[in-house]
Amino acid sequence: MAAAQPHSRPKPQPPREIPGVGAVLAVASGKGGVGKTTTAVNLALGLAALGKKVAILDADIYGPSIPRMLGLGGQTPEAVDRKITPLEAFGIKAMSMGSIIPGDEPVVWRGPMVTSALDQMLRGVTWGDLDVLVVDFPPGTGDAHLSMTQKVPFVGAVIVSTPQDIALLDAKKGAAMFEKVGVPILGWIENMSYFNCPHCGERSDIFGHGGAKHMAEETGMTFLGEIPLDIRIRKTSDDGTPIVASDPDGDHAQAYRAIAAKVAAKLG
Repeated sequence: MAAAQPHSRPKPQPPREIPGVGAVLAVASGKGGVGKTTTAVNLALGLAALGKKVAILDADIYGPSIPRMLGLGGQTPEAVDRKITPLEAFGIKAMSMGSIIPGDEPVVWRGPMVTSALDQMLRGVTWGDLDVLVVDFPPGTGDAHLSMTQKVPFVGAVIVSTPQDIALLDAKKGAAMFEKVGVPILGWIENMSYFNCPHCGERSDIFGHGGAKHMAEETGMTFLGEIPLDIRIRKTSDDGTPIVASDPDGDHAQAYRAIAAKVAAKLG
């Protein structure tokens, strides 16, 4: 009697290119509440200011916020020939579950449904010709993250963190996840890096300072820059007029654009 042959595992399929999209860039943090989406939106606008054709995908199915940050609340994308046409704002295209499901309606889905929705928003959308598709990752390192990194040919990831240790620990885990699946880390951004009092001009390091830079240096990665904690950044995001678009010559917009220039150089 012949011995039973061991079952061979099927080889994982390589990520499929997205038609018309040059580079797919992940923006992640590993932790919520660090201003990752604000950073992703202003980074996308900074890349567009460099002359790039840019779109942003909101991969946070449970807590989408890009429609509000881009002033797209109440607008719904149209479907043409079974393909979704993304919305546009400030010269960039945008796709988000928040533009499909009403903002006050919770998304109560299991993992496979989330994965299927993300795949549809990636490949069922008429992106047109893009230089960069920025993907705003949800917090954590769960099924959605793993599925996307296995199916999408990311050229790299940008890690966003605030300076304090508890945020840096989760950000480091997020960076490690990308490295495990072969997605290079293009660099770290320190958000809410410091606070300048608008009344007295005194600087306060509310969350500490330099933690992300230290983490980048410790892990041999690039530090892309720091963004302050400032009410104007928060207000313009809440109002749907991101600061890179609404005050392009201001100091904060210039900080985002300098980071975008470094990212663009890494994208080639």
